Order: sequence, then structure tokens, then C-alpha cells
Amino acid sequence: MKAYRKIFAFVATIFLLGMIAGCSDETSGEKEKSDDDVITLKMIESLTSPARTVLLNEMIKQFEAENAGIKVKLISPPLQSADEKITQMLMAKEDIDVLEVRDQTVKQFSNNKFIEDLSTYTSDWEYWDSLNDPAKHGATFVDKTPYFIPYGIYEKTLFYRTDWFEEAGLEVPETWEDVYAAAKTLTDPAKNRYGYSFRGGAGTSDYVEFTTWAYLGDKIDPTDGYFTTDGKPMFSTPEAKQAFDLFIKLYKDGSPPDSINWSYPEMVQGFTSGMTAMLIQDPEVIVTATENMEEGTWATAPLPKGPDSKMAQQTLGTAGWGISSFSKKKEAAWKLISFLSSPEQNLNFAKKNSLIPIHKSASDDPFFSEGYFSSYIEMNSKPDEYLIADRPVDYKGWGQFRADSEKDIQAALLGKSSVDDVLKKWSDYWINEKEQQ
Repeated sequence: MKAYRKIFAFVATIFLLGMIAGCSDETSGEKEKSDDDVITLKMIESLTSPARTVLLNEMIKQFEAENAGIKVKLISPPLQSADEKITQMLMAKEDIDVLEVRDQTVKQFSNNKFIEDLSTYTSDWEYWDSLNDPAKHGATFVDKTPYFIPYGIYEKTLFYRTDWFEEAGLEVPETWEDVYAAAKTLTDPAKNRYGYSFRGGAGTSDYVEFTTWAYLGDKIDPTDGYFTTDGKPMFSTPEAKQAFDLFIKLYKDGSPPDSINWSYPEMVQGFTSGMTAMLIQDPEVIVTATENMEEGTWATAPLPKGPDSKMAQQTLGTAGWGISSFSKKKEAAWKLISFLSSPEQNLNFAKKNSLIPIHKSASDDPFFSEGYFSSYIEMNSKPDEYLIADRPVDYKGWGQFRADSEKDIQAALLGKSSVDDVLKKWSDYWINEKEQQ
């Protein structure tokens, strides 16, 4: 009897354990099934900042709430090493789905087949045709192919002191000659007042570049921006000499002497601190000026035009979201990108990052159509007057030219080299580059 009881107890125990194990397996199976149904996207950003990362995470939470089967893991490397980190991950074919692509990295990524051609998606995207011209241009900068959807546009405009201009009875400058005349009039070294925030340090070649473009207007080949439509280097033209001569006069007659060494921080500080009357910069300066200057003392205006061309021209900075060619979740990745790039989401992102929005409909929002952003919207609404040119970044000698040209500009500003000599050097350089293409 005792033996029977022992056997019964043993069998009952085994049965009970089996039931528990079965329940456990069933629960585990249900959980595993649930996990398999959720797609997790890995997204990495490049131009990181604490505030922007917080904003992106807020937008991602909204996306996840509207797309229950998709989760997003945002990776935010330090700004200084972010592009290098992204490149390393792509080279290693790591599991990245959505990545930040910039105008400075898109060529490298596409050449190495790191990123997906988005044509399949954009052809059916309801908002493709609502993108403004600068956004479409940025998206298709390489091979006329959309490798990313921009989230905003970095574009230059004229910032000016309305109080100084009114006090002196001056009109808002419309041409580079107007800028020079106003800068000279408003300069008073005895009061530590100067007309213009000159950039003579790092990045000064950008300013020679788009001043020259303005003087040449539609004579510039928009797809090969350092050459004219007849194939000549732009620096060999009479207009280039006019532009460079004015550039030097603007420094000597209307800018602080120290500005020969100024880069971005110094030129912005010169304007917001009350030292200079004019500044040409990107929209991110709007936040800095708003925080440091009294309301009503400053405003923005469209980029100055050339004296004869009646046009202005610049290259546009863009960055946005692309899909890794190694992603196994491309449809879900596009769903995320299309969400972030919708008019509503992009408007929110642009406002909080001081960027030019990508959709034409942004011009209907008073935040952009009125006040400080209105000059950017005006320029983008007049593509025949405010042109876009592509820098010759495809040329092997582009990087070397950038480094050398800044030294040449310094030499010209200091009177150590003549304008003619510098322009001839640059023309010869680009003739040689063209021959090697």
C-alpha cells in the first residue's frame, strides 16, 4: 500500500511538473511570437545635440504610437565623431536601417553603395511634389537620384540692423554694391561700429564663391558651379575680378580690422554684440540674435544680387534621412522617413531647429511667412532670381583647393598677392582639374 502511494505521488508530481512546464512553454511561445511580430528599426543621427535628440525621440514616440508593430532605437553618437561612426558601421555592414545623410557624405555613401536609391518610394509618396525646389535639389544632388529626404535647408540670407539703417536713412541693400555702400557709410571706428561682419578666416572662400556667382548670375553652370556655361573657369571672367575687388573693399572700408581672422563664431558675435550692422549667415543665427538682441532692432533680407545679373546664387546645405542598403526592414524604414518628412512633422522639426522647411506649404505658416524667416521663404519662391549652384565636390582637387584658396584670400587681403595673380592661379588650377576629370 505504501509502495502504491509512493508510486502515485511520483506520477502525480511528474504530471504536475509537466503541466507547469507546458504552461511555461506556452507562455514563452506566446511572448516569442509577440516579439517576432514587432519590427525594431535602428536609426542613427549625425548632427547631434542634446535638444535635437530629445525632439527626435518625441517624434519617434508619436510614430510608434501610430505604428504599433514598429519600434525605433535611436543612436546618437557625439557630434565630432558621428560621421566617422556612421561610415564605420556602414563599412562593417552593421544592422542600421535609417541614417542621417548629409550633402557632405551622400556622394561617398552612394559611391560605396551604402545607401538605398529611394526612387521606388518617392515615386508613390504623396508629398514628393509638395517639396520646395531647394529640398528636391538636395535630395537628388547626386546623379539626380533621391538618396535621402532632407529634413531642412541651410541657406544664407542678409541680417541687418534696422535701427542703424533708419538712423542713417539707408534703404535695405539689394545688391553687393549696395552692401558695400551701406557698410562704408555705417562704419565709425571711433564708436567701434562697422558696417559688415566680414569672414576672413576659416570658411572665407565660401563668401568669395557666392559673391562671384552673384556677379555672373545665369552664366554659371548650375551643375558644375566653378565653371561658366561655356566651360570656362569662373575665375577667368571679368565678373570674377569685379567680385573679388569688391570683397577686398568690403573688408578694408566697412569691416573690423580683426575680421580678417573671423570665422563663424566671431562674425555672429560681431553682429549680435552691436559691433557690426550686417551679417550674411544661415538661419540658425535667428535663435542667437533673438536671444541676444532687442526686438525691433534687426531684421533679415534676401541675399544680395549681382549689379548686372540681378540674380543671387548660392549652394544650399542639406541633410536628411536615408535607408541603409544593408537594411532588411526597408519598408518599415521608409514608413518612418515618410512620417518624419510629412509637412506637419517637418514644420515642427524646422521650427525647433531654426531650419528652412522642406515643403512649399510652410509659406502659409506665419512663423515662416512673416518676420525673420520670411526672407528665406521669399528666395525659395523665386527660383529664377535666387539660383542654386553645385560646388565641384566631385573633382579630386576640391579639398586641396579649399585649403589653398583660404591662404590665397588672406594674401590678397593683406596686399601680399594681387587679385589678378590669385584669380589666374585659381583659373589654371580648375583648367587642370577639368582636364583630369
